[in-house]
Amino acid sequence: MKRHFILAPFGSAGDVNPFLWIGRGLRERGHEVTLIVAPPFAPAARRAGFPFLTVGEPGLYERVIQDPDLWHPWRGMDLTIGYAGRLTEEYFEAIRTVVDRAGDKTALVGSFLAFGARLAREKFGLPLATIHLQPALFLSLHDTPVMRAHLEWFTKLPRWLKRAFFALPNPVDQTAGPPVQKACARAGVAPPRRLVQEWMHSPDAVLGLFPDWFAVPQPDWPPRCRLAGFPLYDLGDQLELTPELERFLAGGPPPVLFTPGSAMAHGRKFFATALEACRRLGRRGIFATAHGDQLPARLPATVQAVDYVPFSRLMPRVAAVVHHGGIGTLSQALAAGVPQLVMPMAHDQPDNAHRLVRLGVARRLYPPRFTAGRVTAALRALLQDSAVRTACVSAAEKVRAARPADVVLDTLETLRRVD
Repeated sequence: MKRHFILAPFGSAGDVNPFLWIGRGLRERGHEVTLIVAPPFAPAARRAGFPFLTVGEPGLYERVIQDPDLWHPWRGMDLTIGYAGRLTEEYFEAIRTVVDRAGDKTALVGSFLAFGARLAREKFGLPLATIHLQPALFLSLHDTPVMRAHLEWFTKLPRWLKRAFFALPNPVDQTAGPPVQKACARAGVAPPRRLVQEWMHSPDAVLGLFPDWFAVPQPDWPPRCRLAGFPLYDLGDQLELTPELERFLAGGPPPVLFTPGSAMAHGRKFFATALEACRRLGRRGIFATAHGDQLPARLPATVQAVDYVPFSRLMPRVAAVVHHGGIGTLSQALAAGVPQLVMPMAHDQPDNAHRLVRLGVARRLYPPRFTAGRVTAALRALLQDSAVRTACVSAAEKVRAARPADVVLDTLETLRRVD
């Protein structure tokens, strides 16, 4: 049966791009697709040829990413969840608009933080697949995610103690709970008592867009959960490297790529440290950011600054990458077999960094230790370590062998409401 899929991502470009990838696959199989995005991602949806609706007033997304608290180890979570809670009704009303037209052939595919998608499931009786881009969203008592910087010790606690901790009030319930409850009341739907416990994973289907060698499924993961692998979609089929960047890449040995993430607007210290590390190493560098005002005032000819660039095209041509630990960036680096130095700050980044180090493909420096001397030493060690090279090659082979689209699309095509 051909269906109308409503895709509801939440977050930055690294969160939206996988949904564009899902949408393309569904469309190729003959389904209709409507995307719901924040206004800054409307051009990407338009380029992809998808009908779309926007949520959030103009400028809201930009104000959130301009807030320095976004990258604070715990205030960043409160800010993000508060933003998600505010948009619950807007997601729900956008979905209602499509449902009124498409009827019962509609199916929902959404991020956990797109709370309006789960509300629409409960209101309209439609099936919903929850998409988790990172393993940090699986709060297992066994392989417990590293939820904040420097909290690796928590993962080693007894299960009974972790269970007690997870039962405590959490930021999601405290921050997003009130607006979600308000939206439920207006829609005539019984609200969840605890968002994390009741709404984190759809009972219909859960898809993890990462492989089992990156995060092994645990006994307490939700039922109907399937891992697909990394989607690796970043508009590389639509955007080429600029002639200027091509000339730079051809003009010397592979550079080191530095990027603090597409949503980072407060990376002046990161790039100043990167510039000094390049000087000490005698290495060329590429500084990737959409916010050019955070770059050093003057860059030498050995350093090239770029705006948005598809990492699928760039990553295979760099010697190493220094980044924040975002799932999109790290997956492109794994696919390219590139050593990684990670400076995790907040959200899923500490857990992602922990898993990369465990794989042997990366080193980690938390922000207070992200100094020119330590970055220089860590990069030198990564580039000279034969064990790291072997681990990177092995990871790249695994990524290339995966067929994530088959898993995702087959699951969505068999999606049915489960009560």
